[in-house]
Amino acid sequence: MIDQTQSCGAPEARQPVCIIVLAHNEEERIGACLASLPCGEPGYAVHVVVNGTTDRTAAIARETPGVIVHDWEQGGKSRSWNRIMFDTPAMQGRAYVFVDGDAVVLPGSIEIMVDALALRGTNAASAMPANGRQASTYQRSIVAEHGMFGDLYALSGSFVERMRAGGVRLPEDLIGDDSLVGALAKTDLQHEDHWDDERVVPCPGARFLCDPVTLSASGLKMQYARMRNYSLRHFQNRIVSAIMRSTGPAGLPPQMASLYEEYLPLLKPRLDPRYWWFDRQALARMQALAAALPRSRQSGAAKAA
Repeated sequence: MIDQTQSCGAPEARQPVCIIVLAHNEEERIGACLASLPCGEPGYAVHVVVNGTTDRTAAIARETPGVIVHDWEQGGKSRSWNRIMFDTPAMQGRAYVFVDGDAVVLPGSIEIMVDALALRGTNAASAMPANGRQASTYQRSIVAEHGMFGDLYALSGSFVERMRAGGVRLPEDLIGDDSLVGALAKTDLQHEDHWDDERVVPCPGARFLCDPVTLSASGLKMQYARMRNYSLRHFQNRIVSAIMRSTGPAGLPPQMASLYEEYLPLLKPRLDPRYWWFDRQALARMQALAAALPRSRQSGAAKAA
């Protein structure tokens, strides 16, 4: 269900900056997130994409004036990313800012990223975490590697239009969107040979507050689930890297699981004790997902890749 209180597709001489908030079971944080955004302000259109949620996230978002709420039963961040960016006709903007539903955006951050997108040859702009034990480490890494943090980043309107024209979509079961979107931005939607870090601009002045892990039963449970997903993401990224080095974006499958059978013999748990156990669980999960797919879909995807 969509609350159409305003639209990015309205015919205007100057298209708005579209802010997309991706939220899954974020009833405790979505209010603070939206309070940090320019909801209802001229020149902006804020969309909240509630996906696979069982709590009051959508209801809380609807209470915020100037917000468009997309309440979708099917979950998955990358699936929802595709749906809002490629399958929602009204989604047209001069820039697109992506925010996780548990992040609080610090003042001025959106303007800094949008200004960075105006630099010639820039496809994306990335923000920095402002809290957490490893915030300074992440900040240095983002600046040095022109990296992107999924909690807050921006894409230029022209880059998104070229993604749409080329039919470049994220695999629906991809864990996280930032790594692949960053790679697509740096290669300019081409083969990895075209990689150029300068196409992603780190913005030290653009910052956000993320939801810290607490030393509680619920906090530790959440961190355990995150570590499992991080390991699956690690192996997915290895497969994506192989695709970008071979066929480029055209070889990205609709679902990563369709390639698991082909790549599993090449993947091993990392020896680092921080990741070894979670890597083993991720590989077992990949094996089960591969076995659940019809053989025809696996072989077809392998040929396409």
